[in-house]
Amino acid sequence: MTDESLRYPIGRFSPPVEVTPTDREKYLTEIERLPSEMRNVVAGLSDEQLDIPYREGGWTIRQVVHHVPDSHVNSYIRYRWTLTENQPTIKAYYEDRWGELPDAASAPVEPSLQLLEAIHQRWLLLLRAMSDEDYARSFVHPETNKTIRLDTMLALYAWHGKHHVAHIQNLKTRMRW
Repeated sequence: MTDESLRYPIGRFSPPVEVTPTDREKYLTEIERLPSEMRNVVAGLSDEQLDIPYREGGWTIRQVVHHVPDSHVNSYIRYRWTLTENQPTIKAYYEDRWGELPDAASAPVEPSLQLLEAIHQRWLLLLRAMSDEDYARSFVHPETNKTIRLDTMLALYAWHGKHHVAHIQNLKTRMRW
């Protein structure tokens, strides 16, 4: 496998030009499925297996499992800011540094699996209640100074979950676990 295919096992995210209601429903379904898919892909893995990086120079499986709810909690908060403020500039964070903190580098994965389930339950309540106008709202990302619509974020986070599940599944396949 190439480094590119190890880094982006389902391909790089490509923002959609337009997000239709049908697209939105597909993304919502993918976001809804992620907690069980993440739980299933790590089921039965030992601590030793959880501490193996999914690629050379990449995070361990454990760090990936902790990263996903960290990222999705941040996204949930960004949605709330965007729905309650006029095109806010969101707060960026150093996900690489978050991945090195003790709770991400060495803690059991069960609390993060539970957090992922909980944040997705709450997030989906918000996402499913949003109107077309709500999905057209946008925020500014301070690192790129780009304006990002909430419907594009929905597509990104549907991709994000599948991307990280694929990291773990691909390692399991390569290791014949």
